[in-house]
Amino acid sequence: MKDRLFILSQYLLPHHLLSRLIGCAAECRAGWFKNRLIGWFAKQYQVNMSEAQVEDLSAFAHFNDFFTRALKDGARPLDSTPGAVLSPADGAVSQLGKIEQGRVFQAKGHSFSVIELLGGDTERAAAFMGGDFATIYLSPKDYHRVHMPLAGTLKEMVYVPGRLFSVNQTTAENVPELFARNERVVCLFDTERGPMAVVLVGAMIVASIETVWAGLVTPPKRTLKTFSYDETARAPIMLEKGAELGRFKLGSTAIVLFGPEQVQWAAELAANSPVQMGQRLAAPRG
Repeated sequence: MKDRLFILSQYLLPHHLLSRLIGCAAECRAGWFKNRLIGWFAKQYQVNMSEAQVEDLSAFAHFNDFFTRALKDGARPLDSTPGAVLSPADGAVSQLGKIEQGRVFQAKGHSFSVIELLGGDTERAAAFMGGDFATIYLSPKDYHRVHMPLAGTLKEMVYVPGRLFSVNQTTAENVPELFARNERVVCLFDTERGPMAVVLVGAMIVASIETVWAGLVTPPKRTLKTFSYDETARAPIMLEKGAELGRFKLGSTAIVLFGPEQVQWAAELAANSPVQMGQRLAAPRG
């Protein structure tokens, strides 16, 4: 009954209004407010501040500054195995496997369309049909910057408007097409393993999604928006393996897609496996 009421509330709540209000609170610089909020959060979720560049909780300008904190050099060593595909973020594997019949497995009988995930463009999605996916869930205590699984050249960024359902095991098991319904930013790269997509999925109370090349990705109107990066539109952007790609200001999920016969997920990984940014997620296939 508790789970059913929670799911019902997800459909009834004003997602964007609630997220904007919480986003304003997360940017509040008043010391009495932000210090209490940060202190409560760090204790509640047992955040490991010993690995952060700034360990003093009161030194952060506001909650979002704390939430997107940088780590000390060497805190996340990159796997040095030749050709290794790295985990883009700290968190846990929600699911990983094959993209079958154009759909990505979500949880417990649910799946979602690759075409819809990437913004509804069949040509954009074609390169990933029959390929492989990994979905990484970032919990509140995790490091919330997202990094490059492989070196790549950015070709396209797509802002896809949508709802902001909470993202957790309960919603994954009960909200159909969850990751293809929530607001998201799709980043498409050319890599040594062919096309790679990294999708940053928003969630309830996620105030914003940022990328290192565009900053805050929030178009004036919540309509689908495509940004091309090539010689005719914008200067090409190249990012090295392990380089920061973007960040979440509060929670959510990163989904990585590759084309067919390009990668082999690490055998030790399965649903709910914990991962850290820089850990080997997959090896090259062939």
